[in-house]
Amino acid sequence: MYDVTLISDTVEDGIRKASFRTCDYVCSSRIDIELDGDTIRRIRFTDGCSGNTQGLAAACAGMKAADVIWRLEGIDCNGRGTSCPDQLARALKKLV
Repeated sequence: MYDVTLISDTVEDGIRKASFRTCDYVCSSRIDIELDGDTIRRIRFTDGCSGNTQGLAAACAGMKAADVIWRLEGIDCNGRGTSCPDQLARALKKLV
């Protein structure tokens, strides 16, 4: 119900690039993630609250995926049962 859907998952020059479709309960529609090993290199949200998603992506860059999952998993947006940060955590869990 709240899970993300993997769209693509490739490796280029040692960098894993994955894209996920988010569930219908959040404002963002897609999350693109770049990982260098278990470290987040880049995150890009499509749609959603631009300032919030850009801030979230910038704050997570350089962090270990497991640390981001631990911090963001379960965050709820207005009683929806999930949020853009929770969707990011769900996507990362599928990658690590």
